Amino acid sequence: MDDQSLRSKASQATLASLLELDPTPMDSPNTDKDLPPLPAHADSSPSDSTPSLTPPSSTSTSTGLGLSGSGHGAIYYLTRIQRYSSYTFTLFSALHLATTSLIPLAAQSVPASESYLLLAREIYQTPFSEPLLVALPVLAHVGAGVALRLLRRAHNLRRYYGSSSSEKHHPPTAAHGTTGVVVYSGWPVFSYVAASGYVFAGVLAAHVFMNRGLPLAVEGDSANVGLAFVAHGFVRHKVVSWLAYGVLLGGGCGHMVWGWAKWVGLAQGAGWSLERHTGNAVADRAASKKRRRRLMAINAAAAAAAVVWAAGGLGVVARGGETLGWLGKLYDGLYEKVPGF
Repeated sequence: MDDQSLRSKASQATLASLLELDPTPMDSPNTDKDLPPLPAHADSSPSDSTPSLTPPSSTSTSTGLGLSGSGHGAIYYLTRIQRYSSYTFTLFSALHLATTSLIPLAAQSVPASESYLLLAREIYQTPFSEPLLVALPVLAHVGAGVALRLLRRAHNLRRYYGSSSSEKHHPPTAAHGTTGVVVYSGWPVFSYVAASGYVFAGVLAAHVFMNRGLPLAVEGDSANVGLAFVAHGFVRHKVVSWLAYGVLLGGGCGHMVWGWAKWVGLAQGAGWSLERHTGNAVADRAASKKRRRRLMAINAAAAAAAVVWAAGGLGVVARGGETLGWLGKLYDGLYEKVPGF
């Protein structure tokens, strides 16, 4: 009787673990392997479709989208570019978090925190470090993400909807993604990580333009632009500043926390509802609870990161007050150059 009970519990645990597997491999966040070669087209000649007993040469290990002789295709390399570029940008983000939030929060003063920001710029804003720590990682990460989405769509169209142009534009059936999203044209499911990433990329570009690009274009450098410039903007353009920085912190922290959860394998088993049921109530309930715990833990980590960043950035810097004198006039001149300000 005890043996049967142990076997029953083991089988239930196995079922619970199987329920956490993503049923759609093309939408899985960890899918960095290329699809196997497509079968020969139906309209090919019999001689072309006859299997050969000759072993493939070393140059035949690559596909049309891969690199010759490497054994890996474009998805493999793009996934690694996307992953490792995020590691580099995380280093910059940690340093920027310290100088724009943690230090102002500890000092409770914008002027007292400016020197630390200027010191940090000697690390990440040199002609050598700025491209390596900021520009190239961001461009590589966003570019690889867009390329991966386009490439997976092309694979979906070829594999599930046929290869002719008419079949691509008018697929015979609709495929249902794991989140209930209907995919009519081969696009992978648009996950929260991807959605927050595009939002973060947009507001990050605006942030870089305001604090780096605009001063360089108007003044020739950004030496006078720091925390006081941000505080001045919150006084003169309150609504736009609160909205922009709210989206920046919310989207950025959400994307980075969920992205790291994806890299370490936690995001794959997170969800509010169970996507596949086995009919075993105990196993379904256990798997559902585990998915919800993971979802709540990741969201709690993202919220905590946003709160910490906002505590110093919005709680101290945003309330730093208006800058007077010639420097305040310089800030006003910079903001006037932005359309709509």
